[in-house]
Amino acid sequence: MQSEKVNITLPDGSVRVFEGPVTGLELATDIGPGLAKAALALRIDGEMVDLKTTLDTDVAVEIVTVKEEGNDVLELIRHDAAHVMAEAVKELYPETQVTIGPSIEDGFYYDFARDKAFTPEDLEKIEKRMHDIVDRDESIDREEWDRDEAVKFFEDKGEKYKAEIIASIPADQPIGIYKQGDFQDLCRGPHLPSTKKLGHAFKLMKLAGAYWRGDSKNEMLQRVYGTAWRNEKELKAYLHRLEEAERRDHRKLGKEMDLFHMQEEAVGMVFWHAKGWTIYRTLENYIRNKLEKADYQEVKTPQLVDRKLWEDSGHWDKFRENMYTTEADDRTFALKPMNCPCHVQIFNQGITSYRDLPLRMAEFGSCHRYEPSGALHGIMRVRGFTQDDAHIFCTEDQITSETEIFCELLLDIYKDFGFTDVRVKFSDRPETRAGDDAIWDKAEGSLKDAIEATNLSYSMNPGEGAFYGPKLEFVLTDAIGREWQCGTLQVDFVLPERLNANYIGEDGAKHRPVMLHRAIFGSMERFIGILIEEYAGRFPLWLAPQQVVIATITDEADGYAQKVLEEAEKRGLRASLDLRNEKINYKVREHSLAKVPALLVAGSREAEENTISVRRLGEKHQKVMSLDEALDALVAEAMVPGT
Repeated sequence: MQSEKVNITLPDGSVRVFEGPVTGLELATDIGPGLAKAALALRIDGEMVDLKTTLDTDVAVEIVTVKEEGNDVLELIRHDAAHVMAEAVKELYPETQVTIGPSIEDGFYYDFARDKAFTPEDLEKIEKRMHDIVDRDESIDREEWDRDEAVKFFEDKGEKYKAEIIASIPADQPIGIYKQGDFQDLCRGPHLPSTKKLGHAFKLMKLAGAYWRGDSKNEMLQRVYGTAWRNEKELKAYLHRLEEAERRDHRKLGKEMDLFHMQEEAVGMVFWHAKGWTIYRTLENYIRNKLEKADYQEVKTPQLVDRKLWEDSGHWDKFRENMYTTEADDRTFALKPMNCPCHVQIFNQGITSYRDLPLRMAEFGSCHRYEPSGALHGIMRVRGFTQDDAHIFCTEDQITSETEIFCELLLDIYKDFGFTDVRVKFSDRPETRAGDDAIWDKAEGSLKDAIEATNLSYSMNPGEGAFYGPKLEFVLTDAIGREWQCGTLQVDFVLPERLNANYIGEDGAKHRPVMLHRAIFGSMERFIGILIEEYAGRFPLWLAPQQVVIATITDEADGYAQKVLEEAEKRGLRASLDLRNEKINYKVREHSLAKVPALLVAGSREAEENTISVRRLGEKHQKVMSLDEALDALVAEAMVPGT
């Protein structure tokens, strides 16, 4: 009996006709040997599948190659790297049990159960064996097993963790087992056609502990992290970014520059030192000036509020687990995790007319949220923080214009800090939310119309909206290519309804305002952390906590140095003296470590000639200038943007 022909449609619209079923690898080979060599997988109806998948019906197919940009290929490579690592571990240390090994952002990991702890030397051996496995070019093949047979197979091999995972799968579901060489592993796939396709652009990075299935009641396993990329160039670039990130780490620089510290007696809270607080106040004054010019009213609301308000707003139901509470006078109070319900209370005082809208209400609101200790990270992720928060109360007709005004303000502010690469994400309704679908349809439609009116491009971020409304997220790219989500704009029809906010419309009747929640920095703490890492501690002069140090070469210049200090301070520069009996090279090194932007060196000659030697951070040579010329140049450079 003649088999039916199979028609394969390719992305360019061309059709390949085969006399019967064909695998993706055979399809790629039929198109050309070059494609077969580069092919990694197939994409059918948007879903990635194994390259060896049999195509036995007419179907549209895309052949995925190593040259494809995007996360799909990287996830495929990293998933295979995890399997190859597990195979290497089993070959080197057969007594080890393998558990779970997924791909993650920038890499992969695998959790192992082993009595003896892995060492850095073990990682070197495992990585070398991984390279050997790649060079063997082992075929990677999928098989479907009966669940109970699969459980018995892994139990017989002593792999109790793998058997436990398989036993938790419903009996009527086929079990996908991938084989490469003598190694078998449970997996949904897809995978590369052979280990050689993985290439050698991977590296094992570190060891960590991890509880089985993330439960602290279970056994502690050993987690091995690695990274994997398409090619050596990408791997080297990533390792360079890691080195740069370590050099720029805000926690390390914060200590070196005496900006802040954190300690166990106040977990997740920041102890700001004088220099760090100077940066904080400079930022606060900068954005306060911007907001005043943009017609915002600054307010201040309580930190401790009765639970009833949080119940009315919906936060008690949706956010209770992250709130700090206390009892007094037979009442329950909560430290505010956000400012919005309190701003509605101010709006509700008195009668607001449509003529008063939009009303832009800003607050540097001190908030507290319980974050798990494992999620805390320096001043980037804390439990006590201050939002540069604001809420715009407006009519529905004003949503678009207010969005345009806000986006222009936000981008202008980011530009002052050197952030010109800003991406916008549109986050729509989350699974847990307040308000019905009709309200969400209206909110999402309004926000989509508004962002499109700005002509800013955006991407979708499904399910990541706030519980009360959809939002725009503004993502910055820093000097080493990392992304930071900072600013937000959220459209909220829910909270004004729940908290009974009204304005009197042109028709004399009561109407609900729309509430736009917005932030630019996000939180003062996190944004300062980002700036420390963006500038590697070398702040622009206007933002530097200590702008100038006047250092003497000899004590004969002490009097002149004091005069220089007085002149610098008179002109508004943040300056200090270094009159210590130390060699000038020692002083230069010390102040360079503290990232002081300008060092003014005074000796006997400078005192006689009323000059100063200017040494800028990072420069090897100094420049002799008249005192007035040097100070005038520094004052001009230290001007706060927009003033």
